[in-house]
Amino acid sequence: MSTGILKELTQILESRKGAESESSYVASLYAKGLDKILEKVGEESVETIIAAKNGNKDKIIYETADLWFHSMVMLAELGLSSDDILNELSRRFGVSGHDEKASRE
Repeated sequence: MSTGILKELTQILESRKGAESESSYVASLYAKGLDKILEKVGEESVETIIAAKNGNKDKIIYETADLWFHSMVMLAELGLSSDDILNELSRRFGVSGHDEKASRE
């Protein structure tokens, strides 16, 4: 699997911005606004942490997918995309984590 799925999902998320809230889960999140979207990102973060703590690999994968999905909804709501995140990761690639962190301070 490649980053193609991220691009495809980004396009779908964008298309749901103008949809009726009853037509899709994503459209209903957009209709409820940023606070609800952020609440879902927080909820999925906690569920991912709990899954990791419990060590169930299938549950970790499932919850991380939920976290990524809701994070992508958040990005789309804010006018950003997975490409923005991938570009940032590419920028950091090959740079010491200590050096990268120091450059932000």
